[in-house]
Amino acid sequence: MDSKFLVRATLSLVFILAVLKEAKGTEFNVKNFGAKADGKSDDSRAFTSAWKEVCGSPNPSSLLIPKGKYMVGPTMFQGPCKAPVRFQVQGNVLAPVDLNVFKSQSTWISFQNVDRLTVSGGGSFDGQGTPAMWSKNECAKNWKCTLPILTITAPAQSLNTDGIHVGRSIGINITGAAIRTGDDCVSLGDGNEQITIQKVTCGPGHGISVGSLGKYNNEQPVKGVTVRTCTFTNTMFGVRIKTWPGSPNGVASDMFFEDLVMNNVGTPVLIDQQYCPYGKCLAKVPSRVKISDVSFKSIRGTSTTKVAVKLSCSKSLPCQNVKLSNIDLKYNGKDGPATSECANVRPAVSGTLIPRACAKTNSLK
Repeated sequence: MDSKFLVRATLSLVFILAVLKEAKGTEFNVKNFGAKADGKSDDSRAFTSAWKEVCGSPNPSSLLIPKGKYMVGPTMFQGPCKAPVRFQVQGNVLAPVDLNVFKSQSTWISFQNVDRLTVSGGGSFDGQGTPAMWSKNECAKNWKCTLPILTITAPAQSLNTDGIHVGRSIGINITGAAIRTGDDCVSLGDGNEQITIQKVTCGPGHGISVGSLGKYNNEQPVKGVTVRTCTFTNTMFGVRIKTWPGSPNGVASDMFFEDLVMNNVGTPVLIDQQYCPYGKCLAKVPSRVKISDVSFKSIRGTSTTKVAVKLSCSKSLPCQNVKLSNIDLKYNGKDGPATSECANVRPAVSGTLIPRACAKTNSLK
């Protein structure tokens, strides 16, 4: 083999590698921009410098936060970016414990005007609320908190923009978030246990949802979900449980929804076991997800549809042990008061119920 052929082969190989690298995109490691990852040094500048490169790249790129502890102050990751961006959090990002840092900032980590953003990696954002910050404020006494709170915002018309999605996790607490999206403010997939959502303001969006469940084989049970002291404004739904028809066997149990305010909400209370948003499902085959031990308590406000409470359960596996207590929902339209509908469920009722429970009851056909 002569030298000219070797040169051509080498150049061809270099060209192929360059094309592959361009297609894959570039990874920008915050450590290469000066991040110390010692949990004490301020790594904010390293993060913003890396973000500038990622966001300005014409090819899909990623910002890598490798394992370690990174102290980062209030930081805005601003778009728009030139290409899709992946934010890979493998390490732990820590908020400063000095509240003076947040005097001019009400948020800690913020993404704004970033299209096609993916956040992944298995790491964590640690606000260090306990014990460092909580000892320096009076939140427990009078709720006059000076701690930064996470705000999640997307346009109301943006499709599939869940604010927070939780899947196959145990012991997750979502507290004090303000979420405005074009889809679910919070959605809970299969395999979740002991999830608590409280003091969340939601709207616009599709509300807070368990599901959808039953779309795939081998889904894990959902057990122990509590949604309390939340406010919904101008949302399509309030709280709902949704499963696909024609589903494999599944379980969703021990779910409690209480002390909720609904302002101008489409359907404030919903169990939907015929969930089929695009018509691509076995609509005539009942869902095999068994729903049991569900409580809707102290829910008040207004609905934009007449059917304010709808419990539509599976014909093959009717919902078990569903409770309705102290519901006060008024229809803000002109053609009569709010109503309720039930299918394949006999809820236990207590307290004052407006609308009257299961004014219309039937079985799915």
